[in-house]
Amino acid sequence: MSKIPVKTMQGSDAGEFEVSDELLVYDKGLQAVHEAIVTYNENHRAGTASTLTKGQVAGTGAKPWRQKGTGRARSGYQQSPVWRGGSVAMGPRPRIFDRRLPKRIARLAFRRALSEKISAGAVVVLEDLQFDAPKTQQLAALLKALDVDKGALIVLHEANDAVRLSARNLPRVHVTTAQHANVYELLRYPTILVTRAGMDALVASRLQAVSGRRAS
Repeated sequence: MSKIPVKTMQGSDAGEFEVSDELLVYDKGLQAVHEAIVTYNENHRAGTASTLTKGQVAGTGAKPWRQKGTGRARSGYQQSPVWRGGSVAMGPRPRIFDRRLPKRIARLAFRRALSEKISAGAVVVLEDLQFDAPKTQQLAALLKALDVDKGALIVLHEANDAVRLSARNLPRVHVTTAQHANVYELLRYPTILVTRAGMDALVASRLQAVSGRRAS
């Protein structure tokens, strides 16, 4: 049974959150994590790089000079890739980089990434995190009380505009929900702050065991 410290909004201790060791994984999943990161980066590529082929470069079809007798190498057209202002040989063209990651692999990758964070003591459960209005100063004070100075991922049970706006001007702080948290974000931020309701949601849906060809 892994125990995660629970903190209040003032940074004081509020008990521990217990996660069953059966939900955590340490002996497999490294390749799944790699695949998840590659898939995340591929799906965020614009794929808009575009170069002109020789058929798209404006220019005449006449030979620049006659074939023989000039002492220069023969040339057939001004749109040649070897000429300045000409086309690009085998250059990039617009394409779609989207990849699909099987749900079973995605869940295994998430379990492995979160398990490593829990093992390293980089996960803190917050009793609650609520603001009536955007309060950047209060959120910064909470991070300071928790000794978080190198960036943090804040995971909520559901979207909260007040918390999101409070973190908007804080460097290296990102707010997400338990449903949208991903492996890339878990690895990018040194500390993971999860509300108790958010952690319950992660345990219920994102930390399900993976066995065989389907998740149990």
